Amino acid sequence: MRRANSEPRLHFLIPGDLLAPTGGYRYDRLIAAGLRARGWQLSLVALDASFPTPTQQARADAAAKLSAVADKERVLIDGLALGVMPEIVQAERKRLRLIGLVHHPLAHETGVSAAQSAALRESERAALVAMQQIVVTSASTARRLERMGIDAARIAVIEPGTDPAPLAERTGQAPLQLLCVGALIPRKGHGILLEALSNLRDLPWQLQIIGSLDRDPATSADVRAQIERLGLGERALLRGEVDEQALATAYQQADLFVLPSLFEGYGMAFTEALARGLPVLGCNTGAVADTVPSDAGLLVAPCSSTALASALRRLLSDANERHRLAIGAERARARLPDWPGQAQRWAELLEHV
Repeated sequence: MRRANSEPRLHFLIPGDLLAPTGGYRYDRLIAAGLRARGWQLSLVALDASFPTPTQQARADAAAKLSAVADKERVLIDGLALGVMPEIVQAERKRLRLIGLVHHPLAHETGVSAAQSAALRESERAALVAMQQIVVTSASTARRLERMGIDAARIAVIEPGTDPAPLAERTGQAPLQLLCVGALIPRKGHGILLEALSNLRDLPWQLQIIGSLDRDPATSADVRAQIERLGLGERALLRGEVDEQALATAYQQADLFVLPSLFEGYGMAFTEALARGLPVLGCNTGAVADTVPSDAGLLVAPCSSTALASALRRLLSDANERHRLAIGAERARARLPDWPGQAQRWAELLEHV
């Protein structure tokens, strides 16, 4: 039993760069900071950036770092690494108090073959079986893990928090400002969005795409080439990564948030838009339907530029419809959890592991 005056302790294994500007890493950073603010001693253990396709050396390094943790300690492992190290965690399951954090199952990443998806699914299932507790960031992901055969009693849902933000201006002046926030990777559907917009040249709009151009250089190159091929260079602007102030300004000046992701484990960019009272357009897939209320956004079939173009035409042409969804977004804004509250939920959960 922990002594009354001792601080609770957690070892947090995270692959890659914790400062990377993705929703998953931001979740890890802010939950870690929130636990420290509540008196937890956190040891952040860096794993190799090659995960989730680790080199042999990366696997050996992860095994060594896990074996170096003292008996009975709590160890939280980010799912980006956890899902591909089942043998390593199985070997330590009786010695350590293992907790898995799953942002979204690795098998559902866009661009993997059916064989790769099946292998990832089995690997992740075997790793999760070794966990004493599993935390996911959405009810949608919890349901997916249950379908993989994971006991629902061991799964807790702790969604991301959302920072308070001022309402967007939503001026409605031409050209209408469309904002898309997400790294240029296949799963985010930027190509589908550009194809849809190419059929709406008769309407006044301008698109800002904010997100890393380095995560998947091939996808970034394809998007650049598509913008040039479609002749959208003056209307579809690739901003790349921007600082927090520039991102806040982009949200503030937007009229509509659009992100046609093919899958999301949660979708923090969607709640950032809701926090600013922006109407949302996305795809009805993954956790997006749980994240975006029906009165705050339109969700269309994934992978369909035709469906996306139809919804965009409707929203760009109808100020009343945009206003209706904006009012719904403002209602959703009031219900969004904050980061301190979510960190407190983590602290209470970990106390019982």
